[in-house]
Amino acid sequence: MSDLTETTPGWLSTDELHMARARMPVLYVEAVPVRVDESGEVTSIGVLLRIGADGTISRNLVSGRVMHHERVRDALLRHLEKDLGPVALPRVPASLQPFTVAEYFPTAGITPFHDPRQHAVSLAYVVPVTGDCRPRQDALDLVWLSPQEAASPAVQSEMPGGQGVLLKQALAHTGHMY
Repeated sequence: MSDLTETTPGWLSTDELHMARARMPVLYVEAVPVRVDESGEVTSIGVLLRIGADGTISRNLVSGRVMHHERVRDALLRHLEKDLGPVALPRVPASLQPFTVAEYFPTAGITPFHDPRQHAVSLAYVVPVTGDCRPRQDALDLVWLSPQEAASPAVQSEMPGGQGVLLKQALAHTGHMY
């Protein structure tokens, strides 16, 4: 038997993740990528287009799990790079205080946020990006919307699991109420 403790962070196996999701909340980070002008005013919001397992296209925010032994800041940067590409040049806030905490439940209706797979707690951030964003992984495209377009009922209805609510909260946080 070894006296060494395994401290290398990593993902759970598929079975272990399924079991963990069934028994405890999972920590996530979500990011609303924005472009800002020279005065810091939000001029556009980036929304990912993804295709679901059932073939439907939806709009999504940057989102992903925080791995074991990973700092929140590192998880946020990892998911921004994964979804927006390596030269998006995100400016993660100096303070990691989220603009909101979204609680996703497997049972719809408890909060505006729903994820049928699990109970998840998500720290949400508005993150300015200055570089060239090229979606990667399972994103089809990244669409830049004006704050008014992002708040529209049409865009909101295309965002699953309550992410439309989260986007509206981000708009309010940045001074855009519609």
